[in-house]
Amino acid sequence: MKDVRARVLIRLLIAPVVAALAVLLAGAPGAQAATDVSEIGAALRESPVYVDPAASDLLSKADADALADKIEDAGEPVFVAVLPADYPTDDLFRNLRTETGITGLYGVRLGDRFDARADSSVLSRQGVGNLVTAAQGAGDTKAQLNDFVDDALRSVRGSAPSSWDSGNAGVPTGALITAGAVVAAGGAGAYAIARRNRLRREEEQRAALEKLRVVVDEDITAYGEELDRLDFHPGEPGADDAMRADYEHGLDAYEQAKTFMGNARKPEDVRAVTQALEDGRFSLARLAARREGRPLPDRRPPCFFDPRHGPSVADATWTPPGGATREVPVCAADRARLSDGLDPMVREVDTDQGRRPYWDAGPAYGPWAGGYFGGGILPGLLVGTLLGSMMAGPAYGAGYGDGYGDFGGHQGGDVSGDDFDPGDFGGGFGGGDFGGGGGFGGGDFGGGF
Repeated sequence: MKDVRARVLIRLLIAPVVAALAVLLAGAPGAQAATDVSEIGAALRESPVYVDPAASDLLSKADADALADKIEDAGEPVFVAVLPADYPTDDLFRNLRTETGITGLYGVRLGDRFDARADSSVLSRQGVGNLVTAAQGAGDTKAQLNDFVDDALRSVRGSAPSSWDSGNAGVPTGALITAGAVVAAGGAGAYAIARRNRLRREEEQRAALEKLRVVVDEDITAYGEELDRLDFHPGEPGADDAMRADYEHGLDAYEQAKTFMGNARKPEDVRAVTQALEDGRFSLARLAARREGRPLPDRRPPCFFDPRHGPSVADATWTPPGGATREVPVCAADRARLSDGLDPMVREVDTDQGRRPYWDAGPAYGPWAGGYFGGGILPGLLVGTLLGSMMAGPAYGAGYGDGYGDFGGHQGGDVSGDDFDPGDFGGGFGGGDFGGGGGFGGGDFGGGF
């Protein structure tokens, strides 16, 4: 009997404690279920800035509205989400991009941490990394997000999604009439500004392309002369099908390069031209090996110092004046010159400061170099150079493309749904592919050339 009474007494004592703990836990920060990422995606389709109710202490409604107005006025595909510190981070960016379904740049403030991702058609991975690094140095949420957005609006490609213009559901008719009058009054001015900005960008691209055309035409001419000097006839004794295939491929590359250049309308179009020339020269190198009975050469990038020298034969250590030592692919002639303590035969181009190596000639040469040095090796070759620094900067991609990335497919602001490259949005939050916290490989672009 005493045991029964004891158990009853224990239950009576424990029950209030359990109930009290339940109440406390229910009201504890982070105890409520996290907002589903589909709700965040839906909100971002209507407005560029979303602040989770559980993170309202990080950014006030007035500050969020001002930030959204800034993005919408600029008409760029930039999205910002402010979430509580304990929000789940597994595949956060990838899921957010899937649910939003719009090509763009996505920045997320998670408690006191910040990170971002973007479709490569909007901004290169290096550009995103630079934006994150710059934003991480800001103070509170308001300052950080405004810094991020200000930098992003100067960098991204594309335009705002049309869905941002349809967020008027539930607005009173009188307000719509007033807003309509304001829009009618200011519409002409806004259109004129947008048109002027577009025309300015187009003119800058034309000027850069014409500057670049001189160098590309020299490359095409040099390759044509190389074909003329080639003492090969498809019907000559000893010629086989493999030789004829290499020869025909070399001729096709020449025609492709001329066609691509004739159709070029902006600097990044030049990448296809130099890709064709690089491919053609490799075919000619294979042809020469077959005719001489040598082993076929491995596929290597062209000579770093001047791609017209043809495919490289080795990597050589080289230290530019005042710069850091690095290994670069070199042709046989330049390898011999370096071994003898001589300077390599460097490709120079005209600049406002006179003849300079192509890597010190300005941003328009990024696509030109990217076509020759594809496969992601270009950033390492250009560490510390003027061109390398420009290509790493977030604003570079907005004008000319990064020269070695892939900017096909959907442009910024397009509705692509879940059709996007998941690699653009991979990595962990606050670290991931960009390092987070302390930066993203801070030595990648440091030092002088």
